[in-house]
Parts: sequence; structure tokens; C-alpha cells
Amino acid sequence: MKCLTCENLSFQIICKKCQKNLIEPSFHKRELEKNFFNYSFYALTDIEDLITSKYYFHGDRVFNILAKLSFAKFSQNFNLKGEILAIPIDDHTRHDFSHTAILAKHLKSKIITPKYNCIKATNIIKYAGKDLEFRKNNLREFKVSNISNKTIILCDDLITTGSTILEAKKALEKQNNKVLFSLTLADAKL
Repeated sequence: MKCLTCENLSFQIICKKCQKNLIEPSFHKRELEKNFFNYSFYALTDIEDLITSKYYFHGDRVFNILAKLSFAKFSQNFNLKGEILAIPIDDHTRHDFSHTAILAKHLKSKIITPKYNCIKATNIIKYAGKDLEFRKNNLREFKVSNISNKTIILCDDLITTGSTILEAKKALEKQNNKVLFSLTLADAKL
């Protein structure tokens, strides 16, 4: 097959050379509300073509590579006492896989355990290309299942305004959970 980024022949969907040179992550921090932060690994402009692979059959392979390079490395260096759950935001399956579940899976470590199907949007309106005003007027209306009194890291692929992450955080906090921070692959504001 051909590498998605350089189009050279490769055994993987993104060749080892491109994994090393083109998509090496850097760490970014954005405060979403007082003392609550989102951490991301890429600027959206750097990996936009790869992020949109979530809409295609090969997207699971792309997301596994991106998550291995970012989320997995993060989990190896993250240390905090106690059990922490990695919760993917709205990890429904579209196009035969859940991109947010893939991200959470790669956070698995001695202290971080992925937990799936915990927070689902009941309003499936699409936010792509919409402004903050639209997002505030059309909430996701998250439903939390099977999780309370836990310490959590939220996982998503992209942060634009931060409204989805904050809405998910508030829904989890109503069930007496503590959300430490959120992790995303990319930040649209970088």
C-alpha cells in the first residue's frame, strides 16, 4: 500500500519515516475554564487530513498510529496516585470504529483504565464548521451511564471552542465524578 502522507510504498498506512518526521507530536495547553485545561498534541492544520480519516474505512489504522505517537507516550509519563479512568467523549461507532475509543485505549497504563460507553450525546447534531453561538444553542445533552465517584481524563479527537468538552465535564460532575483534564489529538486554535 502507499503511505497516506508521502505516497511511498509502505507496510503501514503511514510509513515509519513519516511517523517520525511529519507527525511528531508537541504538547499544547489551553485553559477552558478556571483551573480546567485541555492538552493536545498537534495543531489541527498539521494533521487535518489525518483527522478527517475518521470518516473513512481506513481511519481506525490512522487513529491507532496517531494515538500510539501521542496518547500512549503521554500515559507512560503520567503519574498520579489512585485509579484514573480514560473516558472517550461520545464513543459511538460510525464507519465501523470509534475514533475516541481508540484514543482512550492508548491511554491504558498501570493507573489509567479506559472505560467505554459512559457518556453519550442524545442530540447528535453536527458541530463541524459551526460557531460558538450555534454550539451553545444546540447542546449535545450528554447522558452518563455506569460511572460515579471516579477520577477521569476526558478524551476527544479535536478541540475547537471547548464547548463539547465542558458540557461532558459538567455531565460527569453531576454524577459526583472528578474530571482532571481533557486530552485531544488536535487543537483548531493553534
